[in-house]
Amino acid sequence: MPTAKMASGVGRQLLRLGGGSWRPSVLLGQPRPGPTHRAYVSGAAQAAVEKSESLSSDASAKESQAKAESKSFAAGMFKGQLTTDQVFPYPSVLNEEQTQFLKELVGPMSRFFEEVNDPAKNDALEQVEETTLKGLKELGAFGLQVPSELGGVGLCNTQYARLVEIVGMHDLGVGITLGAHQSIGFKGILLFGTKAQKEKYLPKLASGETLAAFCLTEPASGSDAASIRSSAVPSPCGSYYTLNGSKIWISNGGLADIFTVFAKTPVKDASTGTTKEKITAFVVERSFGGVTHGPPEKKMGIKASNTAEVYFDGVRVPSENVLGEVGGGFKVAMHILNNGRFGMAAALAGTMKAIIAKAVNHATNRTQFGEKIHNFGVIQEKLARMAVLQYVTESMAYMVSANMDQGSKDFQIEAAISKIFSSEAAWKVTDECIQVMGGMGFMKEAGVERVLRDLRIFRIFEGTSDILRLFVALQGCMDKGKELSGLGNALKNPFGNAGLLLGEAGKQLRRRAGLGSGLSLSGVVHPELSRSGELAVQALEQFATVVEAKLIKHKKGIVNEQFLLQRLADGAIDLYAMVVVLSRASRSLSEGHPTAQHEKMLCDSWCIEVRLGVTECRWRLEAHPDPFSPLQAAARIRESMAALQSDPQQQELFRNFKSISQALVEQGGVATRNPLGF
Repeated sequence: MPTAKMASGVGRQLLRLGGGSWRPSVLLGQPRPGPTHRAYVSGAAQAAVEKSESLSSDASAKESQAKAESKSFAAGMFKGQLTTDQVFPYPSVLNEEQTQFLKELVGPMSRFFEEVNDPAKNDALEQVEETTLKGLKELGAFGLQVPSELGGVGLCNTQYARLVEIVGMHDLGVGITLGAHQSIGFKGILLFGTKAQKEKYLPKLASGETLAAFCLTEPASGSDAASIRSSAVPSPCGSYYTLNGSKIWISNGGLADIFTVFAKTPVKDASTGTTKEKITAFVVERSFGGVTHGPPEKKMGIKASNTAEVYFDGVRVPSENVLGEVGGGFKVAMHILNNGRFGMAAALAGTMKAIIAKAVNHATNRTQFGEKIHNFGVIQEKLARMAVLQYVTESMAYMVSANMDQGSKDFQIEAAISKIFSSEAAWKVTDECIQVMGGMGFMKEAGVERVLRDLRIFRIFEGTSDILRLFVALQGCMDKGKELSGLGNALKNPFGNAGLLLGEAGKQLRRRAGLGSGLSLSGVVHPELSRSGELAVQALEQFATVVEAKLIKHKKGIVNEQFLLQRLADGAIDLYAMVVVLSRASRSLSEGHPTAQHEKMLCDSWCIEVRLGVTECRWRLEAHPDPFSPLQAAARIRESMAALQSDPQQQELFRNFKSISQALVEQGGVATRNPLGF
C-alpha cells in the first residue's frame, strides 16, 4: 500500500518541488545559526534550512523572481495576496469534443458499477471478482490517461476526475485497484518515461494485460521516504543495476507485473568528485527474476484490493529502465503523488454523494415521535453539513484538475489541501450517515460500515494528513519567508528601494489600524455572494497577519512549531475551500443554473462558519500559544453564547441548514449537479 510517502520530510519537498532558499532571519539582520538536528522534522525542514544556507544570493534572487510570478492562490494567501488567476472564474477546460466523448463514457461506466460490480461481494471475498476485472478492461478503465496512440483512452485530468467520481460512488476497493495501477503505479512512466519506455510498457498496461504497482514504503521508511534502505548497485560495465530490498503494504503488490521501484544508488558529484547515495526510480519487471511477494495483507478496509509485501533479491535491472535521472528518484516520487491527489478528492466526492443519498433515504422514510425524522432540526443540520462538505470537496477536485489541464505547474499546495480535506470530509459524512441511520447504519446490511472501514486509510496513504498539513504550512511559510527576506535586503539600501519599503509600510499601517489591506473580490464574485466574498477577504487578511507575525517571531525555528503549523494549515485549508465554493457558486449564479440558489446557500454557510473559525484560530495563535489552555474553552463558550444571542449570521446559518436539508429530501440526495453539468 502506498502509505505515508511524504519526504524525509516535508523540508526536502519544499526545496525540490516548491523550490528555493528560505531566510526569514535576514529580515532582522540577525546572524544565521549553524544547522542543528531537529528530530521528526529532520525531515520536515532541516533539509530546507541547511540547503537555504548554501544557496547564493544570485540564485535566491532568481528563485524569488520566478516565485513572484506564481499564479497559485494557495501560495499567495500566505503572503496576504489575492491571486485569482487560477480560481476565478470557475474553470471550464473541456472543449465540445472532449465533453461529448466524456458523456459517452459516463453512462456505460455508471451502468457497469450499478449492474455488474458487487462491492459487498468483493469485500467478502477480499478480492475483486474476475468478471468485474474483465469488464473494467473492456471499458478501458485501466488506461484512462494513457494516450490513445499507445492504446489508452487518452483522457485529460478533468475527464479522468469525472470517471473516478463514479468509481468512488460505488466501490473504493475497486477504486484502489485501479488507482494503484494508473494514478501512481505507472504514472511515473507517463510523466518521466522515455519514448522507448512508453512504447514498451504503456500499451499492455493500458489494456490491463499487465498491472502496475508503486513501491516506495519500507519497514523503516514511511513518511520519511528518504530513509529507504533498498539499494541498486550499478554493474562495472554500466549496463544494469542489481536491486535488493523489500517494500511493504504495496497495493497490487501480489498482482502486478510492472513496478515503479525507488532505491538508493551511488551518485558521483561532478564538481567535488565525492560519491553520495541518492534515490533513483526504476521500472522493474517481474520477469527480470528475483521479484517475489508475500501473502495478501489482512486489512481493516479496502479488502477487495490486493496489498502485499514485495521482495527484490538480486534483481538485474537494465540501465535503460532508470525512470527520470539517476539520483532524481525523490523528485519522481513526489511528482507522481502530487499529480494523483486530485483524483482522490474526485473519488471521495462520489463516495459522499452516495452516502448522503443513503442518509436522506433513511431520514425521509423513518418515523419517530410521530414525525419523519428529516423534520427535526438535529437531522437537518447533519444532512446540511454533509451536503456542504460534499460541495466543497467536489469543487476542489475539479478546480485542481482544471488548473492542471490549463498547464499550471504550481498546484502542489492546492493538491495537498484537496487530499486532506476530502479524506477527512468523507469520513465525517459517512460517520454522520451512520448516526442518522442509528442502529441500521451500524449493521452490515446497510453497506455504510464497509465504506467507513474503506475510508480510514485515505488519511494515511499517499501522504498522511499530518505530514501534508506540515507541507502546506511550511511551503506557504517558505514563500512568505522569501518575501520578508527581500524586505530585509531592501532595508540595506532604503533609498534605492523606497517604493518597495513605503508600499510595505503602508500595508502594515493599514492592517494595524484595522483598515484592511484594500483587497477585494468585488468584480470576480457574483453580487449575491458579495458578503461572503468580504468574509473571505477578511479571513485572508487575518490569516496573513498571523503568518507574518509568527515568521518574524520564530524565524527559521518555525519548522519546530508543529502545534502552530498544524493550525496555520487548517486556516489555509478553510480559506482555499472558501474561494473554490465562491468561484463555483458565482458561476452557477451568473449562468442561471437551476440549482444556483441552493449553491449560494451552501457557499454562504461554509463562509460563515469559516469566518468564525478563522477568528477563533487567530485569537488562539496570537494570544494563547498553549493549545491546551483552559482559557480557550472558556472563550469558545463565551463566543458561542454571544453568537446565539446576537449574531444574525448564526440565525441565517440555521435557516440555511433547514433549506439545504429540504432540498436534499426533495431530490433524494445531493441537489447540485456535477461541475461539468452531467
